[in-house]
Amino acid sequence: MAELTRISAPDGVAPAAAYSHVVMGTGRFVAVSGQVALDEDGKLVGAGDPAAQARQVFANLLRCLTAAGATFDDVVKLTFFVTDMAYMPAVRAARDEHISLDRLPAASAVQVAGLVHPEFLMEIEAYAVLPE
Repeated sequence: MAELTRISAPDGVAPAAAYSHVVMGTGRFVAVSGQVALDEDGKLVGAGDPAAQARQVFANLLRCLTAAGATFDDVVKLTFFVTDMAYMPAVRAARDEHISLDRLPAASAVQVAGLVHPEFLMEIEAYAVLPE
């Protein structure tokens, strides 16, 4: 695991949700492309169910991180793309199953008009830093 420092801007607004303002680290950079709710056979998981899709997306993120030799502890940034902000509680619940509240990455959440297929309710990408 890389040495990471989490910082809250001293005179800034407190984070509106569970995330860090800044995460700094030195080491090897890992970028994980946006993951959607497809299982290992390429089939949609959780049609119309944001909680099921969020759990599958985080399972896919874990597979990608593991392939790179990383864990969720190494994640420094998550970007959430959702088709409806009402899905964010489900996304946060799935995130909290994998990421400790004392190791929160920086994060952004964006509502989008649509994703590559209309049945996808969300897509999440991750950035991690591994030790050199």
